[in-house]
Amino acid sequence: MLRSSARAFVLIAALLAPAVTAVGQSGPALESTLRAIPPAKAVTARNGMVVAQEARAAQVGVEILKKGGNAVDAAVAVGFAMAVTYPRAGNLGGGGFMVIHLAASKEAIALDYRETAPAAATPTMFLDDKGDADPKKSRDSALAIGVPGTVAGLALAHAKYGSGRLALADLIEPAIAMARNGVDVTDDTADSLPAAQARLARWPASRPIFLNSDNTVLTQGQSLVQGDLARTLDIIARSGPDGFYKGPVAQKIAAAVQAAGGLLTADDLANYRPVLRGAVRGTYRGFEILSMPPPSSGGVHLIEMLNILEGYDLAALGVSNAHALHVMIEAMKRAYADRAVFLGDPDSINVAVAGLVSKRYAAKLRATIGDRATPSAQIRAGDAKAHEGDNTTHFSVIDKDGNAVANTYTLNFSYGLGLVAEGTGVLLNNELDDFTAKPGASNAFGLVGFENNLPGPGKRPLSSMTPTIVLKDGKPVLVTGSPGGSRIITAVLQQVVNAIDFKLPVDASVSAPRLHHQWQPDEVFAEPGFAQETLRDLAARGHDVTTSRPATAVNSIAATSAGLVGAADTRTRGALVVGY
Repeated sequence: MLRSSARAFVLIAALLAPAVTAVGQSGPALESTLRAIPPAKAVTARNGMVVAQEARAAQVGVEILKKGGNAVDAAVAVGFAMAVTYPRAGNLGGGGFMVIHLAASKEAIALDYRETAPAAATPTMFLDDKGDADPKKSRDSALAIGVPGTVAGLALAHAKYGSGRLALADLIEPAIAMARNGVDVTDDTADSLPAAQARLARWPASRPIFLNSDNTVLTQGQSLVQGDLARTLDIIARSGPDGFYKGPVAQKIAAAVQAAGGLLTADDLANYRPVLRGAVRGTYRGFEILSMPPPSSGGVHLIEMLNILEGYDLAALGVSNAHALHVMIEAMKRAYADRAVFLGDPDSINVAVAGLVSKRYAAKLRATIGDRATPSAQIRAGDAKAHEGDNTTHFSVIDKDGNAVANTYTLNFSYGLGLVAEGTGVLLNNELDDFTAKPGASNAFGLVGFENNLPGPGKRPLSSMTPTIVLKDGKPVLVTGSPGGSRIITAVLQQVVNAIDFKLPVDASVSAPRLHHQWQPDEVFAEPGFAQETLRDLAARGHDVTTSRPATAVNSIAATSAGLVGAADTRTRGALVVGY
């Protein structure tokens, strides 16, 4: 079946996913978002490169590279800068994941600075009096606020893997200046603020920052001044992460959350720790894939899908070939069914990572794929254990020595809960909606979960973030990742397949239309740009195809014989690739 609609899932993605260009629209405005995606422009450089969803932050990162900082230094500076210049997803009050490749040691690091549930969290915290999932509790109330991990994560990355040439204060200084002096509202921030008006207007501390005196949002060309955030950043620059997790800033954050009805305490903040994990590794047609392990589901299921697809000659089929897309969709369904059952916080449950990423398990799944669509109702999680032998934004960085960083971090919804902690300037997340409220329930992005992802004290909710680095002969050839909620993993999958199987240049790969299937609901969401004949072929195979707005932004860097080649995804207005 082939249709074009603004169904609930698509509208949720439009309202919540930070990569969406036009939000909350219908009728002619919706149709305008279904036109072809403007092509990305390739930028080539020799010494270093940053690509991010916000131009001023990307420029900050390149300046750090020019001053002698390495890719990690630059990534940390970009992370702090985006908390000022890209408030819908850049943050101090959220969390995320960073994958690092160190050129000299060939070490692959997965830095987990995901938010954690407060100590008072319980498995039933998001249920109503009847025992049913209550989405308002997990999405619109302060119960949804997790302990922020961004400050601790970025500080740890700098301390352990930075160049040693620049202090943390040097990396934060550009963000302080922009917060104090103000930045023009432009591009994606101007596009996204109108849809966030009601979310921000709920909270007295948020209104003076993002709204005018008549309660309208700041518009294109107005200045966004964040004095309290500048002071918080200055405290972190002088005191390190303790300036955020202990003392007056922490007390103000805890007080704001509790006054709004949440559970987070000053002790929760003081006890937060980022975690260094081994990157999840896979191989695909002679390339090595480095990505994020649980509590992200991204790396595991990226590799699981690539393993399934390795059994098909996609290159011979050709890019956007209907059969190639068919087997890709079928791989997606099976991986997302596994995600729902097996994945969760690895510090709380035993996740069968080795089984899920094994070639043997992929072969078993591949054998279930035929020439017609398998209905999702007939797909159940596989027996991965039998094969045991374990609103969002993304930026990519690579330096002249070949050190590479893929970083994805988030507030969950666009502008998170919308709540700024009084006196701090920190927008707080509603990340705990990524837990499963009860077995079989779905989150705001339609992802179904079961017991392994129930809330609990100190637990980290499951994520789809998929920061990824692809190596050839031990050297980075692609640094990539994306925002987009549940669509992140499939967006990165298609970027990798486009690069390796179809050998598309990075700009063409970033611009190519993408599709998505997540097992439930049983629909293929296809961006504009696919040939109608191809979509009709998929429908004839039994796929329920819905044309939908873009909801991802795969900002990527390729290392080629011509140098570093980067492309900023035009699905987000204002994204930029900068090199030198």
